[in-house]
This record gives sequence, C-alpha cells and structure tokens, in this order.
Amino acid sequence: MRNIRPLLMTLAATAALAAPAMAAQCGNNAGGFNAWKAAFASEAKAAGVGQRGLGALATAQYATGTIKADRNQKSFKYSLPKFMQVRGADTIVAQGRKRKARDAGFYQSLEQRYGVPAGVILAIHGMETGFGGFMGKSAVVSAITTLAYDCRRSAFFVPHAIGALKLVDQGAITSATKGAKHGELGHTQFLPGNALKYGVDANGDGRVDFYNQTDALASTANFLRKKGWKPGQGYQEGQPNFKVIKQWNAATVYQQAIAIMAARIDG
Repeated sequence: MRNIRPLLMTLAATAALAAPAMAAQCGNNAGGFNAWKAAFASEAKAAGVGQRGLGALATAQYATGTIKADRNQKSFKYSLPKFMQVRGADTIVAQGRKRKARDAGFYQSLEQRYGVPAGVILAIHGMETGFGGFMGKSAVVSAITTLAYDCRRSAFFVPHAIGALKLVDQGAITSATKGAKHGELGHTQFLPGNALKYGVDANGDGRVDFYNQTDALASTANFLRKKGWKPGQGYQEGQPNFKVIKQWNAATVYQQAIAIMAARIDG
C-alpha cells in the first residue's frame, strides 16, 4: 500500500484554508474582551473597516459602566405618566415650542425635504439630550464594542460596532469621541450603524457631524423618512407614522411620549 500520509496532510491543509474564520466569542465579563477584540478585528476587516478603525478597536477598553447601565434600565418600565414626569415632558414641550419659533425656517426646511414635522424632531432632540445639553461622557467605541462582545445582545450590537469603526475611518468620530452609555452619539443619540447609514451633511461643510445640531437633526429626519415616514400623515398611536417612531426606539412608553410631546409642540 502506498503512503497516503502526504495526501491526507494536503487535504487537511486545503480544508483549513477553505474553512470560514471562527466568529469572535462573546463573554459576560471583562476577562475575554481582549481575545474577543483580536478575533473581531478579522471580522471588521472583512466588513471593510480600515486601519484607523482597526486601531480604534485595538485601543477600546471594556466599559464596565455600559454593562451596568444595560443591566439596570428602569425608566422604560414606568407607566406613561411617570415616564413623562421623570423625563421632564413639560420642559421639553416648552423648550421645543421656543426653539421652533426661534428657528422656524430651519424646521420648515426639514419638513419640506423629509416630511417630518418640527414637533417630532424637537421631541426626540429634547428627550435624548435635553436639546444637546448632555450628549454623554462614555467613549463611543469602547461602549459599543463592549456591547458587541457582551453575550446579552451581541447580535444586535455587532453591526453598530462595525459602524462605529467605519465612522472612525471616515473621520466622523475618533476613539476618544464621547457619547451615551450604549454608544449612541450626538444631539439625538444615533447608534453608530444608523449614523453611518442615515447621516446627512446638512450644513455643507463636507462632513457628517452628529455633534453639530444642523447635521444631527437633518440626519434624524432622514432616518425617519427612510424608515417609512409618510408626509402629511398622523403620528399618534394608530396612525400611519406612529410605527415609524417605533423604529427610533423600541420602548412603547418612549414612543407614546414622543408622539404626545410632538403634538403639543406642533399644536
């Protein structure tokens, strides 16, 4: 019988080359984060992330504060009246009306282009960051990669982690950019994957900057329109555009609050 060992070795090597790369393994604590980053770098590169993005991934730190916040989300369990009280709905409405009156032309231009009324944009802006008053102090790349690594909702956050790294490539953010605990960024707290896909350079300076109010609000209107917003149609519960508000945030109480506040601002 001829020696088949060389043939077996050749077949094994060929199979190894043809086999898909192992997906980065999720974890539930900081222990495996560095190993995950090393494996995820291959996935990111295959998805089109460049050297700057990969560099940001390499320096990302496990975000303990993000994990703590993700495990302890209480406000979405409130009743609607309690939620609106805690979130300061009356203040948001009052400030929203002032902002709409002060910059009416801008909000009219957004509605003309995207079909989304001022009240909806202002309600989201007020709810998310108090009209830009607080946009977060967590490192966006570290937060979003931590959530992509965490086994709880890894599948949801992996595309947003890729998005964040591509935003670094584009110069829209850096590894030091600060945002919310879940990696949301800018005036209306875009998740990075959505920022990458729906961002608009509304002020014409050649870059999409979610920390610039004009870009951020136009991007928000663009997101809603691309998600199916029907110009001229209602946005309260049971009306055509309410389901589009659901695309912005999955919590029912949040959706209801946005619709109510928007109507009061527009009223």
